[in-house]
Amino acid sequence: MNKDLVAIFEYLEREKGIKRELIIEAIEESLQVAARKSVKGSATVFVEVDPRSGEIQVFAEKEVVEKVTYPDEEILLEEAREIDPECEIDQLIRVVVTPSDFGRIAAQKARQIISQKLRSAERNIIYEEYRHRVGEIVSGTVKRVIKRATLVVDLGKVEAILPERFYPKTEKYHIGDRIQALIWEVKDTDLGGAEVILSRSHPEMVKQLFVQEVPELYEETIEIKKIVREAGYRTKIAVSSNDPKVDALGACVGVRGTRVKHVISELNNEKIDIVTHAEDPVELLRRIAHPIEFKKLRFDAEKNTLFAVVEDEDYPIIIGKRGMNTRLNSELVEAEIEVKKASDYQAALIFEKKQLSMEEDRDLDFDLEQIPGLNQFVIDGLKEAGFDTPRKIVHAPTEEITKKTGISAEMAQDIIEKIQQTRI
Repeated sequence: MNKDLVAIFEYLEREKGIKRELIIEAIEESLQVAARKSVKGSATVFVEVDPRSGEIQVFAEKEVVEKVTYPDEEILLEEAREIDPECEIDQLIRVVVTPSDFGRIAAQKARQIISQKLRSAERNIIYEEYRHRVGEIVSGTVKRVIKRATLVVDLGKVEAILPERFYPKTEKYHIGDRIQALIWEVKDTDLGGAEVILSRSHPEMVKQLFVQEVPELYEETIEIKKIVREAGYRTKIAVSSNDPKVDALGACVGVRGTRVKHVISELNNEKIDIVTHAEDPVELLRRIAHPIEFKKLRFDAEKNTLFAVVEDEDYPIIIGKRGMNTRLNSELVEAEIEVKKASDYQAALIFEKKQLSMEEDRDLDFDLEQIPGLNQFVIDGLKEAGFDTPRKIVHAPTEEITKKTGISAEMAQDIIEKIQQTRI
């Protein structure tokens, strides 16, 4: 048993990084339970394990007396001084009481408890090393594939878990493959150990890859203000600079795109869009949608909604496959986005204008100054052309309004929309 213990000490210290003192403390506590059963009558029993030889000794605490009445709890002064020459009457002293069969029987009984304690100690080591590394990227080797497509990744001292739901469906791995992943969580298991959970699908994975590639991010000269992702397909990032001399967008892209290409390569060619951040959601959407030009773009702060109109040929691009592009744009600007084709918007506007023109409602006979958001210069131009009430505007063809006033068709449509909103 002694040699076995020394071998355990050395293995766990060398391979698992668990300090020998911690192992011994766990074993002593475990064997103490078995010792109490083996040493009958003693009130207090202690176990000590020699860290070098692995020798196990059991001690009982006894009171030093002149005459022994209770042998299990007392010891003669003469005998006690053979152990400690300076001991006195009524003093408590530790006496070796190791049973002859304790090395085999007691150790066997304690194996299960020792195993549990060692697992707990190993868990604590994992926590110490990895809990402060949550959010870091680590490298490992795929060791096993369990539960359909969940990966067991060997990180060296520990095996980590990469659940199927935590890496893109577009990625496939086999035993022996090298893999980089984000440390997402370190948690307890039902068996008393600890588990390191990895992720490749979280947006933070992309962020940390850029931190590795872009020194300005590591130094906090520039920062990632917002990052959204559809893992395996597309990531959108808004960056800003804390130094007016440093171009945040250029720093992330790198010379001839070298920096962003390295990140894209690690993500198996996932598309990455990077823009300079803007606090105004309208401006941020314009930047992320470039080169698409919006025919109309309006932000409703009360509803936190962006209303956009694009040319019909740009509509599939701005929406994206299964609505992915608009969904990611919405997350990036932190507002709901509603997009319409120009043809649909035009048809709806013509319909609304026709509906208004058919109504004999005196509400349309108010002064143009009452229309919110209408420029005074435009108001004056409409009045000079004879369109001094909303009713006259909605009754006139759009072509006539543009011809007489010189305003664009888009502006005429915008006026009709404002009239409609005023009535609402």
